[in-house]
Parts: sequence; C-alpha cells; structure tokens
Amino acid sequence: MKVADMHCDTISELYKKRKQGSKEGLLANGGHVDLGKLKAGGSWVQNFALYVNLGETDSPWEDVLGMADFYEEELKKNEEAVAPAYCYEDMEKNDKDGKISALLTVEEGGVCEGSLARLRHLYSRGVRMMTLTWNYPNEIGYPAIHAQKDRAGDMFFYKRADREHGLTERGEEFVAEMERMGMIIDVSHLSDAGFYDVLRLTKKPFAASHSNARAISPWVRNLTDDMIKKLAERGGVMGLNFCPDFLEEGLPGEKNTGSIAAIVRHAKHIINVGGAECIGLGSDFDGIEGHGELPDFSYMPKLWDALQKSGFGEGELEKIFSKNVLRFYKETLSGKPLQNQIPR
Repeated sequence: MKVADMHCDTISELYKKRKQGSKEGLLANGGHVDLGKLKAGGSWVQNFALYVNLGETDSPWEDVLGMADFYEEELKKNEEAVAPAYCYEDMEKNDKDGKISALLTVEEGGVCEGSLARLRHLYSRGVRMMTLTWNYPNEIGYPAIHAQKDRAGDMFFYKRADREHGLTERGEEFVAEMERMGMIIDVSHLSDAGFYDVLRLTKKPFAASHSNARAISPWVRNLTDDMIKKLAERGGVMGLNFCPDFLEEGLPGEKNTGSIAAIVRHAKHIINVGGAECIGLGSDFDGIEGHGELPDFSYMPKLWDALQKSGFGEGELEKIFSKNVLRFYKETLSGKPLQNQIPR
C-alpha cells in the first residue's frame, strides 16, 4: 500500500509550537503526522501546507516565509528519510531512493496580498499548489465559509452556499499566472461562484485537495455533484477530508468524532458521480481536531481494510490511495524544473 495525501497542516502546527518554545519537529511529534507515522502508514507523497489564518496575523507574508524556512530546515535535518518534490519525476526518483516525497503547498492565497511577484516567489521556494482562499475573503476571491460573517449568530452558516461572489479581477490574474507557471490551483475552501470562475477561466486540471461530497454532508466546504462531475471532466482530483463535520452532519449538542463508515459513503458517492479517476486522499491531518477511528497517519491501513471490506477492489483502492493523485501530478507537474526556479 502506498499513499499520496494531498493535504496536511503539520508544518504550520509545528512552526507555531516552535515559536512557543517546543522542540518538536517532523521526525517525531505528538500530532497526526511525523516521519514515523508516515512510514507506518505507507506514505509515498505527502503535501505539506503552509497555512496562515488571516484573522490571527498582522503579517501573513512574513508568516508564510517563516514557515517555508522551517519546512526547508526540517527536510534538511531528515534528508535520509524525506526529500522535496518539485515535479512528478522527483516523486519517482525519491521513491526509488527509498524516501518519502514532500510537496510544498500554501493554504490561503491571501498571503500574497494581491502581489503576483509574491506568487512567483512562492513558486521559487518550491510551492507547487495553492488554495486560493481559506475562510476569509482576500484579494483573489471569496470563501465558501466566512469565518467572521457566517459564524456570527447563524447556526446554519455551513449550509449557505455563496453563488454570487467568486474571483476578483485580481484573482483572475492569479489563476492565469498559476496555470502559466505550473502551480496547481486548489479550489478547496473557495465559494461556489469561485469554483465556476476557475472552471471557466482555466484549461488545465485543477484540484480540490481536501473536500468531500455535499450530497452526503451538507457543508458548503464540500463539492456539489455538478462540481464533482466538472472537476472529473477536466481531469482534476479531489482528496477525501477526514474532518468529522465534513464527513457527516453531527447531532446538535453532541461531539462528532468521525467514522470510517462516513468516509466509505463519500468515496462511493464520489465515484458514482465523477468516476473512479477523480478521487484521492486529502486527510487535513493536523488541521482538524482529529478523527476518532483514524487518530493519525499510521492508521491509513485501517482505512484501506475498511474500504476493501465495503466492496472496493484492489485496483480501485490503489487509485484512491495514490494512483489518481500521481496521475494528476504527472499531468500537471511533469517536466517542471528540478531546481526552485520560475519558468519563463
């Protein structure tokens, strides 16, 4: 079993703890993802997101650069076990060398503060995927859930889709430049209107790195059936998110701890709607409170076994756990420069 996970927030969590005096690093820590857990869970490629909460910082650009520095330091410390990947060919080479591939991403396009020069700088630092928004409007566009507006006295905020506010004019320039450079556009967290703007403005496949099916759980962070179909038709891929609330709607007043059965339901629905080629994994480990039956990355074999027992064949499982994501990377990142340089 090999795993390609499209999203975790481990670097951001470790960076925050390091600023508070912690010595924990990528080798071993008390979170959901470290090198020991990755090895135990069969990791081939792990996306590491540099996540910045715009509501908790006065300097998002400095924060993302600090996280990038920390990421590079941690990879250097552990270079015998993990290596950066800037293109699909790097992933193949790292696997042959017995190393886990680390793909650097950014979660929150607002760190660029509207600057295309900063976007290009992120590419030069190795970033190969960027989530256009998190839960705040930014210079690029509008989110599915507005962290300040929607949560203020509206208990059903998570069901109210924004079909009016999508990408800004600057956001249109961002997606054009990302597609030109070869940085994957990630529509997780983006509003419904923003999703269709990306679909209209681009030609290449794009991703929803950590999003589930809205037909199964009504959170607007999840994709509608039409979105799943359109993403699949474009050749894109979506990663199953392990966040309990995104997997199933909890009962009022009761803590939702998450179940593997809910992941199975989403997987079956996504394949029924979009086909077997559009689904992967996007755990959101270290960015979610946790999942009761999948406490950390080392439990990935448990998910494989559960999906197999529910009727998924070996070929389907391989597609879900790695092959679809690797196919997507081969199409979107193949032949990109091995060095951190901006293609001209």
